[in-house]
Amino acid sequence: MEIILIEKVANLGQLGDIVRVKDGYARNFLIPQGKAKRATAANMAEFEARRAELEKIQAEKLAEAQARAEKLEGFMLQITRKAGVDGKLFGSVTNADIAEALTEQGSAVSKAEVRLPEGPLKAIGDYPVTLSLHTDVTINITVSVLGAS
Repeated sequence: MEIILIEKVANLGQLGDIVRVKDGYARNFLIPQGKAKRATAANMAEFEARRAELEKIQAEKLAEAQARAEKLEGFMLQITRKAGVDGKLFGSVTNADIAEALTEQGSAVSKAEVRLPEGPLKAIGDYPVTLSLHTDVTINITVSVLGAS
């Protein structure tokens, strides 16, 4: 299916690109999320009429993400969990736990923005964690997992 991208999508294209994707990806994800529209003549004309407005919205989102990134750059988050004597946690620290702790500290972050490529944190220690605040804005913070008995 050919679609017009309404916003920048990672690994797919920029605003206004006409790309070919699998039908299910377009129907079930991109179109319902408002990231794309079918590439019909009517939709292409509508997109061209709204192009300046959409570019302005994208610029505002990028500026907001960069402001959030400056606030969080180099941040160290401490999370305390119950742990055994060998340093292993009873349970784990997930992206939802990290997002919740950051939100409590005054920086609104959703769990989808927290990237844990190695999976949940299961031991005491300091871990580098990547936050993807926008498709163009990623920052690293340090999560320090502390043990409690």
